[in-house]
Amino acid sequence: MDEMQELVNLINYHNYNYYSLDNPTISDAEWDKLYDRLLELEKLTGIVLPDSPTKRVGGETLSAFKKYTHEVPLYSLEKCNDYQKLADWVEDVKNKDNNAQFFVEYKYDGLTVSLTYENGILVNGATRGNGLVGEDVTEQVKTIRTVPLKIDYKGKVIVQGEAIMKLSELSKYNKVAVEPLKNARNAAAGAIRNLDPKVTASRNLDVIFYSVNYIDSTDIKTQVEMHKFLKDNKFNVSGDWKILNSFEEVELAVKNIDQNKKNLDFLIDGAVIKLNDITERKLFGYTAKFPKWAIAFKYEAQEMSSKLNAITWQVGRTGKITPIAEIEPVELAGATVKRATLNNFNDIERKKIKLFDYVFVRRSNEVIPEILGVARETPESTEIKKIDNCPSCGAKLVEIGANLFCVNTYHCPEQIIGRLTHYASRDAMNLVGIRDKISEQFYNDLSITNVADIYKITAEDLSKLEGFKDKKISNLLSAIEKSKEVELDRFIYSLGISNIGKKSAKLLAKEFKTFDNFKNATVENINNIFDFGDIMSESVVEYFKNENNLKIIDSLFENGVKVLDYKSEKSQKLSSLTFVLTGTLPSLSREEATQIIEDNGGKVTSSVSKKTDFILLGEDPGSKYNKGLELGIKMISEAELIKMVE
Repeated sequence: MDEMQELVNLINYHNYNYYSLDNPTISDAEWDKLYDRLLELEKLTGIVLPDSPTKRVGGETLSAFKKYTHEVPLYSLEKCNDYQKLADWVEDVKNKDNNAQFFVEYKYDGLTVSLTYENGILVNGATRGNGLVGEDVTEQVKTIRTVPLKIDYKGKVIVQGEAIMKLSELSKYNKVAVEPLKNARNAAAGAIRNLDPKVTASRNLDVIFYSVNYIDSTDIKTQVEMHKFLKDNKFNVSGDWKILNSFEEVELAVKNIDQNKKNLDFLIDGAVIKLNDITERKLFGYTAKFPKWAIAFKYEAQEMSSKLNAITWQVGRTGKITPIAEIEPVELAGATVKRATLNNFNDIERKKIKLFDYVFVRRSNEVIPEILGVARETPESTEIKKIDNCPSCGAKLVEIGANLFCVNTYHCPEQIIGRLTHYASRDAMNLVGIRDKISEQFYNDLSITNVADIYKITAEDLSKLEGFKDKKISNLLSAIEKSKEVELDRFIYSLGISNIGKKSAKLLAKEFKTFDNFKNATVENINNIFDFGDIMSESVVEYFKNENNLKIIDSLFENGVKVLDYKSEKSQKLSSLTFVLTGTLPSLSREEATQIIEDNGGKVTSSVSKKTDFILLGEDPGSKYNKGLELGIKMISEAELIKMVE
């Protein structure tokens, strides 16, 4: 046992020097010899010490992740991306304490983890989750060499860090991987959240630690002392941090990090600025979501240039033609981008984009990538010609405003497939299993040309389609049958009326109560609805003037579809109150939260104004949060909303 403990201590010492300090103190051959001897002793005795490095290879595959409730909430940070807002934040802090000092460090782009140690032994590892509840990933984090399995401090301590995959490790992994990983952030998150700890181990992750969230001792008074505690206990910490006194110093440090981030072997997406003094932090406190004593500066949206190789003209379900740029693949904001939107032909002309140009591409906050403009021309640069005919059906295109349209509505394959997919979507009829590819099969192989034909499909029809087996056939037929009884707002949305989205469909259902009332409404009737204008009202009326549309609706009813009348609100507890939603809620989807508000007489709008009563605040809120602060609008959590309607 003494020899085993000695070997464990020695190997862990060399591992810390190699992985955390980047300072090897032993050759690979010598390390292998020590490791093999430890394995031999563990096999002979049947004993594996708690901090044995042999645990790094990963154990048995888990059946599922258990939920883990954090003892101390893991708050997200308020974010800004302009220096004026950062200056305002610093000034606010200085107004409260002119002697305040700021600790500036990297904002790592990985997966946040929280680790708990008791009596010096790692007892739990968990993901951040929603800040209150995460997933238990103890077995996964044990495989990471920069996570100490045993520390010198014997009291209870909870530390926080970011799981990352170094870019050099990603490159090495992809050279031999059967399925290469796309980017370092997803590689780290996917490894930590993989049920097989051996997969985690295979990716050679690191965790960089930066916070002590709880400790039995009260000796830590500053962030600098916190950093020292982590380092003394062999946690992997960054040496790139600064203590600064003024906004000018903070601004320079943040700009330097931005300029130097390309030289790092890991991803960062900003800088974190926090008060150094921990006692002062308690005086500043927290908002519902953020600590007031810290802020994250996010760098500008990632942009790169890429060669524009081709233009694909995409036909939407309404007949609108959208030019899609086919570009040489580039890595942007955590994804490989091969296509980007150009909106319409006017956009191409306005940006003076030509085929085979190098163009600037941007992908920000997970939205569809877009072409910003020309980076440089090439000798092959060629003018992009406006098309005259529909690429799907060949019909002559019509120009309406800035857009081109195919008006061959009922005979254009792409429009038909688009309408089938829209009708089956989650917010419409929720026909689980029918998406783009299936809609395409329905059109090509079963000659389905309108949504009513879906209800004529048989098991025999589906058995002819590639990829359809007994269970899939049964599930799809069950979903089709279930969809025959549908709420009025869902049915209105499913029809795909131009300019009518989910929110508009709900307002129409609430106003007219029955489908017959809705179908027979006039422009004047519809214009009475708040937020509705002539274009939306005319779109509805024109839809019901079309004989093809009426025939399809009649066929839907003949095939058993029943539209339920609109039910009045369950209560009026939120009557006359206006809400705006921002961020990701802990358990409710946006649709579910909106339904709760509307079912209780409230109203949900998309933008913040003086008329807004409450902002329902989720994780990582956007600019609506900042606007709400400016206007002094009350922020509420999901839990507070539930209390309001109970």
